[in-house]
Amino acid sequence: MYKTVKIKTSSNNQADAKVLVIYTGGTLGMVYDKKSDSLVPFDFTQIPDNLPEMARLEFEITVLTFDQLLDSSNMKPSVWADLARIIGDNYEKYDSFVILHGTDTMAYSASALSYLLENLNKPVIFTGAQLPIGVARTDAKENFITALEIAAARQNGRPLVPEVCVFFHSMLLRGNRSKKQESAQFNAFQSENYPALAEAGIYIEYNHPFIKHYKPNSSLRIHERLDENVVILKLFPGISEKIVHNILSINGLKGVVLETYGSGNAPTDEWFLNAIKKAIENGIVIFNVSQCNGGRVTQGRYQTSKVMQEIGVVSGSDITTEAAITKMMFAFGQTHEVNEVKAILAKPFSGEMS
Repeated sequence: MYKTVKIKTSSNNQADAKVLVIYTGGTLGMVYDKKSDSLVPFDFTQIPDNLPEMARLEFEITVLTFDQLLDSSNMKPSVWADLARIIGDNYEKYDSFVILHGTDTMAYSASALSYLLENLNKPVIFTGAQLPIGVARTDAKENFITALEIAAARQNGRPLVPEVCVFFHSMLLRGNRSKKQESAQFNAFQSENYPALAEAGIYIEYNHPFIKHYKPNSSLRIHERLDENVVILKLFPGISEKIVHNILSINGLKGVVLETYGSGNAPTDEWFLNAIKKAIENGIVIFNVSQCNGGRVTQGRYQTSKVMQEIGVVSGSDITTEAAITKMMFAFGQTHEVNEVKAILAKPFSGEMS
């Protein structure tokens, strides 16, 4: 299912760090092929020709490549479970991991891995590119090289960022706080509700107070079960009773991430509140997440959200939609008890909410 290749670097057998790169696909790994006159997937055995800078890195690098490379639009929960399993199987062999991934769903994948890799104590850095590595103005080289350096960075024998992150365009972000904001600029990702963990300029400046603390006595616990019987329902002025009813009546539906206005506000129309209340009574979990990129849900602050709190809607605080929907999949993968799911959603699990 996977093939591996070891990249020749300036390190020797006494290398300070060993990094496993997991190549899932995406824009980054495309190069120009003269024969077909088109962009084709990058072959890491040709790394000296396409990225000679890697030869000067002072740590060991091994690349594991998916046999079937994925456009990130085709990313699925089953692939997240595969990634967690790969990291678990190789956890003792390597000091850190870099995942090359398409940008469109990278924030979803990084969020999911932050839950599936419980007690993670090593760096797992997602990165990608807006332009292929085989294009003259590509951002792929800088993103990839710097992600590798951050993954290998250690202080007093410990990794500097022992958590799941996204590195893109000089910024290192907590993975489950990241969100793709741009499709046409290089600064594709943002983290409105949590500070950047590092910024790469001439030097890489780490924001130590906001990086997850290393826990020397913790053991990695891999989760592989995710329940996909969830949905995102985004409110908009004019949303009809029929649409809300049909979504909440989906056969087998277990949970809804409800994207509300501002600080968690929703319509107070009787039909809407009755629909939400009935869904909750039928065992469907409703998770209140703001449509705003910044700020947080504060249920009860306004009258329009007070009723939501009273009928049992779970507040998502300052969580992103990407982190919310993957957390809901994770929670239902752990338990079928509604109250236990609500408890998991309401509290931070891996730094995804305040």
